[in-house]
Amino acid sequence: MDKQKNIINGITYALLSSLTFSVMNVLVKAVSTAIPSNEIVFFRSIIGTVLILFFMKKEQVEFSKSGIPMLLLRGCAGAFYMIAYFYAISNMPLIDAIVLVNMSPVFVIVFAHFFLKEKILPKMYPILPVVFVGAMITINPFSYSTFSMVAVWGILAAMFSGIAAVCIRYLGQRYHAYEIIFYFMITATIVSIPLMWSNFVMPNIIEWCGLIIIGVVSLLAQVFLTRAFTSENAVTVEFVRYIGIVFNAFWGFAFWKEIPSIYTIIGGVMIVFGCIAIGRIKNTPKEESVNKHLMIEKETIK
Repeated sequence: MDKQKNIINGITYALLSSLTFSVMNVLVKAVSTAIPSNEIVFFRSIIGTVLILFFMKKEQVEFSKSGIPMLLLRGCAGAFYMIAYFYAISNMPLIDAIVLVNMSPVFVIVFAHFFLKEKILPKMYPILPVVFVGAMITINPFSYSTFSMVAVWGILAAMFSGIAAVCIRYLGQRYHAYEIIFYFMITATIVSIPLMWSNFVMPNIIEWCGLIIIGVVSLLAQVFLTRAFTSENAVTVEFVRYIGIVFNAFWGFAFWKEIPSIYTIIGGVMIVFGCIAIGRIKNTPKEESVNKHLMIEKETIK
């Protein structure tokens, strides 16, 4: 009975997390019609910095005196991820951006192989090209349109997400999660200042509300995600979370009349099923607890 309850709770929290993150994406896209994406990154980051400092003080988490360069590297990777991610959301159909960003597990495997000397399992080799081909189909590079150029930012977001995840894998066993998140938030705040400076737009009351809600909603989504991973198998949660693509597709159509192209559908299917297959191969019982921690921390970059 308890196992069945945990399964239900895990799936419920995973769905709530996906739904809440999709709401954050909608807010980012909506606010970006008046506020530049880099400015949204700044406010998202500074709100996150304040919140994480509050939690660090509440939990009495102290700052480390060593390993600062690696923490800053993780912070920079997360910052560039958010910049690329918000730019993609702001300038292309919502579902297209989300599909491309969801190929980040492939970059995690590649970067972990080169920098952490982790082996790429033989079963993964035929899957990796499928995901990359799916990304190329989604971008539709043959058209050489503005869309194709913006779509590159979606792939860059996935790449920086992969770098950040590898950094988290290295740092996760050495530093408190809150400290890792703090360096991400404060770095993103600092990096975004010069990028937004020349195009800064003073938000009106409605836009201020939107920016604040983005920060709060992202934290709420993180709470749901953490509870999902502590209630159910990581692979199951990751599978359910891909339903977030459906949520984003619905919002895109409901608010902006965005209809996925045939390229997006074919490429998205290849990316999603490829990443799910990779997750099932990699998440062996021996690695389950480690991967839960990694995926929870990786999601904080959203």
